Amino acid sequence: MKIMFMGTPDISATCLRELIASDNEIVAVVTGKDKPRGRGNVMTPTPVKALALEHSLPVYTPDTLRDESFAKLLREIDPELIIVVAYGKILPKNVLDYPKYGCVNLHVSLLPKYRGAAPMQRAIINGEKETGVTVMYMAEGVDTGDIITVESFPIGPEDDFEAIHDRSAEIGAKLLVKTIPQLADGTATRTPQDHSLATHAAKIEKEDCKIDFTRSASVLDCAIRGVTPIPGAFAYLKGKMLKIYKATPTEGKGMPGEVIATDAKGVGSFTVACGEGALKIWGVIPEGKGKMSAGDFVRGRKIDLGDILE
Repeated sequence: MKIMFMGTPDISATCLRELIASDNEIVAVVTGKDKPRGRGNVMTPTPVKALALEHSLPVYTPDTLRDESFAKLLREIDPELIIVVAYGKILPKNVLDYPKYGCVNLHVSLLPKYRGAAPMQRAIINGEKETGVTVMYMAEGVDTGDIITVESFPIGPEDDFEAIHDRSAEIGAKLLVKTIPQLADGTATRTPQDHSLATHAAKIEKEDCKIDFTRSASVLDCAIRGVTPIPGAFAYLKGKMLKIYKATPTEGKGMPGEVIATDAKGVGSFTVACGEGALKIWGVIPEGKGKMSAGDFVRGRKIDLGDILE
């Protein structure tokens, strides 16, 4: 089966790597254009492009999928299956209808829950105990197509976005490879989604990352883990941004945002009162600085009892 693969970020590269290792015939890779990155603004390929070139696969970076030039490319390459993983562009109807075996997408949630841009983050933020990956046929709506295969896994009490991202990539890549033979031999099932159960996973915005200490510690624990390590949860201390990348709920009372305990020994910690309970902070990133333990932050006298995070 001739496969065209579309994707851009690391999770896409993980899936492409698994497809290559399983000896599937990748006839074309479609991804985003090189972008300037780092302090030197060096033009850098997407993770998918870098991997494709490493394996001598043909790479295309079209500005749009809606013009005649891409339609011509489709006819020339003539893929039998198109696989899409976090590509970031909507596929028009002529592309969706082209391949013999259809266009399939790996979505990192248990559809129909968490359709949209940030399914992994929103599942953690909302305190879900379980998430998963879904391979589905693509339709003209966003994440609305018929489900082919699904695999679920738990969200642990310490799992952050990075942990769930990496697990979703690994499990999703293997599920894709398992699903391809079903598409080829006609045994793939089509289960329509129950649209009445759909939820939307909106893009993470800056306001999602601002810690509101009037909320409960358990809610804030999920909110912090859902945006760690990127873009990162933050509050302001003495007028400067302070990112918090590791925290756990604990008992404690005080004015929301008030530092009610500090521990300068070893890794150390400081405890901040919430609307209900408190958060014990273990790791921070001060404005303009790198990661440091809470102990280093306390020992440096950057925070004291009675200080207010807001």
